[in-house]
Amino acid sequence: MDSLSKGIVKAEVALKWDPNPAGAPDHDLDVVAGTFRADDPYGSPVYLVYFGSRSPDGTITLDRDSRDGRGLGFDEVMTLELDRLAPEYGRVVVGVLAQPQGGPVTLGEVVGKGVRVRTGYTVLATDDLAGVAPEATAATVCEFTRDAAGAWTFRMMVRGFEAAPGEFGRLMGGARP
Repeated sequence: MDSLSKGIVKAEVALKWDPNPAGAPDHDLDVVAGTFRADDPYGSPVYLVYFGSRSPDGTITLDRDSRDGRGLGFDEVMTLELDRLAPEYGRVVVGVLAQPQGGPVTLGEVVGKGVRVRTGYTVLATDDLAGVAPEATAATVCEFTRDAAGAWTFRMMVRGFEAAPGEFGRLMGGARP
């Protein structure tokens, strides 16, 4: 946080996982963000940001994308410039989605997975997603909400889903505190 009155101005959500052994199909995990209207924070997302896309206003971007988990440290990184989001948006939910490349894949099959949420150099939370059911194909990770004064707050919110990629986008924001 930049100050208590401003809340979280900019956040980064990073995802890592281990690559599969040689000869096995690669696992591809993706960071997904859904942006919700302030007047309908648990409705359908206004837009989704995921691999190959960014928010229409450029406030949410996928800075690093991996299709196989190869690399050092965090393989996927998404930046959220919350202070630049229009006032009509009041909630952003971030999740993880397992993309089937060589057939169906669950989060339980992916080894070494982990997520880190930070603002600047301050780590807000980390999680290894071990609490997600092994058969889940997607999971929400966290949410950012705007309060009445316009400040953004963070809440870790790890919850698994058995959902196809298109379906997860519609379901991810329905989790109420």
